[in-house]
Amino acid sequence: MQKITDRYQELRSLAEARLAVARPAEKIQILIGLGTCGIAAGGREVLSALQEKLVQTGAGAQITQVGCIGMCFNEPLLDIVKPGTPRISYAQVTPEMVSQLVDDYVLGDNPRPDWAAAVIADEPFRGIPSWLELPFFRYQRRWVLRNCGIVDPELIEDYIARDGYRALAKALGEMTPEGIIAEVKKSGLRGRGGAGFSTGQKWQFCRVAPGDVKYLVCNFDEGDPGAFMNRSEVEGDPHRLLEGMAIAAYAIGAHRAFIYGRAEYPLAIQRLRSAIAQAEQMGFLGDHVLGSDFSLHIEIKEGAGAFVCGEETALMASVEGRRGMPRSRPPFPAQSGLWGKPTLINNVGTLFHIPAIVLQGVDWFSQVGTEKNKGTKVFSLVGKITRSGLVEVPMGTSLRTIIYDIGGGIPDNKKFKAVQTGGPSGGCLPASLIDLPVDYDSLAQAGSIMGSGGMVVMDEETCMVDIARFFLSFTQSESCGKCVPCRLGTKRMQETLERIIRGGGREGDIELLSELAETIRDASLCGLGQTSANPVLSTLRYFRDEYDAHVRDKRCPALSCEALISFYILPNKCQGCGICSKACPTQAIAGGRRMIHVIDQDKCIKCGTCLEVCPSRFRAVTKVSGEEIAVPKEPVPVGSVS
Repeated sequence: MQKITDRYQELRSLAEARLAVARPAEKIQILIGLGTCGIAAGGREVLSALQEKLVQTGAGAQITQVGCIGMCFNEPLLDIVKPGTPRISYAQVTPEMVSQLVDDYVLGDNPRPDWAAAVIADEPFRGIPSWLELPFFRYQRRWVLRNCGIVDPELIEDYIARDGYRALAKALGEMTPEGIIAEVKKSGLRGRGGAGFSTGQKWQFCRVAPGDVKYLVCNFDEGDPGAFMNRSEVEGDPHRLLEGMAIAAYAIGAHRAFIYGRAEYPLAIQRLRSAIAQAEQMGFLGDHVLGSDFSLHIEIKEGAGAFVCGEETALMASVEGRRGMPRSRPPFPAQSGLWGKPTLINNVGTLFHIPAIVLQGVDWFSQVGTEKNKGTKVFSLVGKITRSGLVEVPMGTSLRTIIYDIGGGIPDNKKFKAVQTGGPSGGCLPASLIDLPVDYDSLAQAGSIMGSGGMVVMDEETCMVDIARFFLSFTQSESCGKCVPCRLGTKRMQETLERIIRGGGREGDIELLSELAETIRDASLCGLGQTSANPVLSTLRYFRDEYDAHVRDKRCPALSCEALISFYILPNKCQGCGICSKACPTQAIAGGRRMIHVIDQDKCIKCGTCLEVCPSRFRAVTKVSGEEIAVPKEPVPVGSVS
């Protein structure tokens, strides 16, 4: 309807006018990244130093707080935009650097190229910053993250000025609910929460379900170790989530919606509450949205951090005030969900795609990705990687591109060994699959899953048996205990793996692990249990030789498992400098000056300090597994042993 379009244009003009007053074009703009990663890296201290310096100098600069732009490895980030000049980004900024930056560039004409990380040009709508000279962004396609690190997440006017809520106005004024669902189905968008089910089909099921009362739930219960995509998206661009939810609610006929977020994300929750209040005040939420007949009220439900509540039925139980435990399906939530009413549950990443699909159309969205996997996907890239952070790539992008071209490869020239995709419910993929395209189908065939988007990189020093134990320990501790296969099966697997890495592996353990994993996968009640054994199954598939070494030879090939390694000082290399003995925390090293030092294996706690401090010109300390080295029992003079 024309009145909806007119109302949106009025609000946009108002937002732009307010922005012009709050952020004058003639003023120098300074943007500082204050997502959780920026704050943890010292962003607040940088902000305080900046505010103090601007007051001291009287520099007429405007400070804008933004979310994470993705370069977590370079935080704290501070960008300066002078009128008529490009935006220059400075990385790993310290409070001490701030004073010099203000003097040299804010007040002067020296942009400090020695400190600059990038020059940025912001392109219209696509929102893809042209990060010159930065390979980290060269292979990305920033659709979901188009505003993250660009807008002030606590200023609705900033969002509106970048076409924010325009898709909602289009949906309400020009499209029917059925038309929206048809567009989403045609786009090929698959759920970004992990399962990869057709988003449009899911909406359709809820739309046609009988009943006048329906609910929408946003799953913001991101609990995977190493995953922070949803947190960063919400911290940096909360209104994008609200707009996606409003369009989804209109499409299915819901007038009440919930955001289920974990209490461990206080900054994201705070910004969501602020965004909801602002959106209601301007008429994008609440009664008669944009003057239409559609109303929507969004509430935030804070979860206590139970991983199982990421599962749909357990999540709904928690929203209803009950213990978060899954139930069998059918009925599915779209048929009988919250309080027995049809309920649509979508992940944050899924809903972030909706405004762009509605506004730009199916053809635009389908130009990126593969035939069965359209659009982009956001991943958190962590672990043994040079450039850790948040990356958004077209579906089907290879692991090689993500790990090497974007992530910069493995630090210290070490070898890439494996990557865990899909969090603790995913699988570990070996280096031989480095060219595997990252999409739902390819990952499933390789024995892993997309999951919500966690990607943990491992190098040659990672023990895959220990990694399987680590992820299984997480899912075992997070099991709700409702079904026997998950509750007891994962416990027995965990005990077996812990015994193996301590050197107590027995014949038959590997076969037992495989049998238990398959039983848990096939017999567990919910998705958490069914996928909990994936780390074990995938490591058994690709790294069986490491299991064999642990069980049969009592040896850890990666030299990682403490119970299976020993440190020795090589007598033909030790120069008796004494550095290692002084650094040893348990005084396990004996030997005086110009004496060959000896490690007491009973006192050694396998911390590796001696190996770290031994001068590289000597390399007298070595780490071994499954073998003993002939060394003197007591310190002897240097040169007395050949």
